[in-house]
Amino acid sequence: MTLPPHDGRAMSTPPAHDADRPATLAAVDLGSNSFHMIVVRASRGEFQVQDRLREMVQLGAGLDADNRLSEKARRRALECLERFGQRLRSLPRANVRVVGTNTLRKARDTGGFLRRAADALGHPVDIISGIEEARLIYLGVAHSLPECGGRRLAVDIGGGSTEVIIGQGFEPLALESLYMGCVSMSREHFSAGRIDAGSWRRARIAAALEVEGVVAHFRARGWDEAVGASGTVRAIARVLQAQGWGDGTITAAGLTQLEQALIAAGSVDRLGYKGMSRERAEVFPGGVVVLQSLFSGLGIERMTAAEGALREGLIYDQLGRIGHADARERSVEAVCRRYGVDLEQARRVQATAESFRAQAAAPWEIQDEYSRLLLRWGAALHEIGLAVAHAQFHRHGAYIVAHADLQGFSQQDQALLAVLVRGHRRKFPLTEIAALPDGLQQPAARLCSLLRLAVILHRARTPAPLPEIRLRARPRELTLEFPHRWLEGRPLTLAELGREARLLEPAGIALAFG
Repeated sequence: MTLPPHDGRAMSTPPAHDADRPATLAAVDLGSNSFHMIVVRASRGEFQVQDRLREMVQLGAGLDADNRLSEKARRRALECLERFGQRLRSLPRANVRVVGTNTLRKARDTGGFLRRAADALGHPVDIISGIEEARLIYLGVAHSLPECGGRRLAVDIGGGSTEVIIGQGFEPLALESLYMGCVSMSREHFSAGRIDAGSWRRARIAAALEVEGVVAHFRARGWDEAVGASGTVRAIARVLQAQGWGDGTITAAGLTQLEQALIAAGSVDRLGYKGMSRERAEVFPGGVVVLQSLFSGLGIERMTAAEGALREGLIYDQLGRIGHADARERSVEAVCRRYGVDLEQARRVQATAESFRAQAAAPWEIQDEYSRLLLRWGAALHEIGLAVAHAQFHRHGAYIVAHADLQGFSQQDQALLAVLVRGHRRKFPLTEIAALPDGLQQPAARLCSLLRLAVILHRARTPAPLPEIRLRARPRELTLEFPHRWLEGRPLTLAELGREARLLEPAGIALAFG
């Protein structure tokens, strides 16, 4: 079963055009090692690259032992984003996606930095989970290569994490994000750029332990070809070919020769491989160790380097939303099935909540597509916690939404949805709303109040339609106008609305009805 069709295209504000009209789209990947930007001209589900920028910011190297970003790392990042912003500020907000990965997932107290980053770019930054990163990487890889006719293993070694995916065609079948990358591995095991047999052995053991947890699952799936999607993999392939240890294809034997050469060099300062920058050399040993461990643990024999990666995946994800193939819609439907949601009730609540939003849209400034779909999906998911327990089911549901791997959603998207699920009943979720970024608190509170009213009016869970209910909104007021004497025969609804008026008072919303 699926939820009813709708005329929306995405949860986050979708690109403001249809699939047939050419438009400029952009994607920015704020990685732990490098920042990437791609700008494309898109039409009919395809795109042509207009501009690319890449800077090795090494954001991950700026994390201290407490996972706080150093001021120097922040400054490097913001200076880079100012340059990217010059190219992106003129683009509509809906046409640009900016995502942060492992370092920004780990970093503490980044609220101020993310606001400054958004100001520099002219666009907000979404933090995505490792599993969502893996999905987007596979999307970029699969579109950059010819169809292999079977299953494909894709590996992306980033600065702080490594994503491993098995997929077929354009669909991922297994997704994993490992807590190791070229920056983190190099910092931990090759400090000050020193390379020796002992440090290499310790690094291999650490990497093997990280890989061990996914070996059985991935080997059981199997694959027909292996590809690497990251700058690390491409750099390794180039070095092997330049040294005569391969033809551009990475093999286990070639990696062993590279290991021996790196240990013999003794220091990253002596890595004079053609085309390798100083910044790449500093994190190269860690990247080689990670790839060696994947080859060994997963039994990879050969790997080719692919051009597509996270930023291309972001573009194709946008194109999917434009073409009504949004991964987030599938995620919501899958969660509803998994937790046995009463879909008829969800439809009723959705319809009433959307009617209220449409009437309050202009005065409450919630007329955008983001708000419409956030409320729609919040209504679909509001009862998933019942699968855990009826007591406090709104809290159970909010926890699931906040922490599940929901394909297509950023962490910010999930936090907003969790607020709606948590706040659809009982005490108004002031604490949870206050934890959201400043610009999202007011719309979240307003959408939450509309969902609460829709839930109250459908408490009877009957298929009988509601009468036409007029809603009038002012900045701090809501008024519900029912047909004459309709409430008189519904004492439970009348009592619930009276209680709701008291519960909305701490949120600064005055509710009147009659």
